[in-house]
Amino acid sequence: MTLKIGGGVYGAAVAWHLARRGEAVELLEAQTIASGASGGPGRRGVRANCRDHRELPLMARARELWPALHVQLGTDPLFERTGHLQLIERPIDMPKAETRAALQNRFGIETAYLSGAELRELEPDVAPAVTAALHCPGDGVAFHANTTRAYAAAAVAAGARIREGVWVERLVAREGVVEAVVTSDGEEIPVGRKLLVFANSSVRMLVAPWLDLPTWNLALQVLVSKPLAANPVRHLVGHASRTLSLKREPDGRLMISGGRLGRWDHETGRGTPIAEEIAANVADAVAVYPSLAGIEIEAADTDHLEAESIDAVPMIDQLPGNPHVIYAAGWSGHGWAIAPAVTELLADWALEDRRPDLLAPFAVSRFAAG
Repeated sequence: MTLKIGGGVYGAAVAWHLARRGEAVELLEAQTIASGASGGPGRRGVRANCRDHRELPLMARARELWPALHVQLGTDPLFERTGHLQLIERPIDMPKAETRAALQNRFGIETAYLSGAELRELEPDVAPAVTAALHCPGDGVAFHANTTRAYAAAAVAAGARIREGVWVERLVAREGVVEAVVTSDGEEIPVGRKLLVFANSSVRMLVAPWLDLPTWNLALQVLVSKPLAANPVRHLVGHASRTLSLKREPDGRLMISGGRLGRWDHETGRGTPIAEEIAANVADAVAVYPSLAGIEIEAADTDHLEAESIDAVPMIDQLPGNPHVIYAAGWSGHGWAIAPAVTELLADWALEDRRPDLLAPFAVSRFAAG
């Protein structure tokens, strides 16, 4: 049997991959499926544009999977191809964007550097200060909570057992070998053949007796506007120098995010939005799209804790001295898009006891001295 901790997209998807290949799987989720970083309002970006080069092979594979993923999971369509634009205002950002276009094309990810005139053919309402953009037409958006729940439902249909409301407090080791986990109710659960620790914001705490992961948790802010009579944003939009991401929602609303923070309360397990951060996020959106002036925010969400890594690249590795324990954390707000590719590789690793080559760059040893 394989025991899994965490009911986000990684936990649910790997449970599905394993169960449909005949593995007995038990998944433990502290709250409910998709209640953490895989939940929240609106849709999540499926973006290859401007990723770390180590993630590009994974993104190339994920983009093959996303369009038909709903067919495999037996649910309504999840992914919409919108294209992604990384907007540029500062001359200092232009050479880097041109180089990045060449790199992404090398990995088979169609990318073009656009002049201001070319950009305005795609996004006519951007401000005059925006002088160029990096365009990745194959990128898009997906319903993240729906996707996570669809993976979980498919996993159960394939034979996996999912237990919600089960908080894992610690791993139990005897003579250095992890043999069980203990829940907040005092239940001790044997790990079986493999233990997969994918509870993103809790991974650092759970593995702390063995190593100190260079991650920390953030209450990332997501704003959703009231419906707009005329939404000027046509693509998934990012920005090279502003803390800004824009996503057009199907109901006429606009999502504004990009990395601004709320304040996390560890006692309640909830995030509180900060008025100044909301105002700053909206101000950036209006600076880039002047026609958004007067936009009204309907919801400000900071309830979905994310784990950030020191280099903004995830850590996917085995626990020292315990090759049967695989953990993943530090998705840094952009692990969502690569999930379909990474989870099939994680399932291979769990079943075949061999780290897939594409996951080797994400080992914690990349931080070792020398």
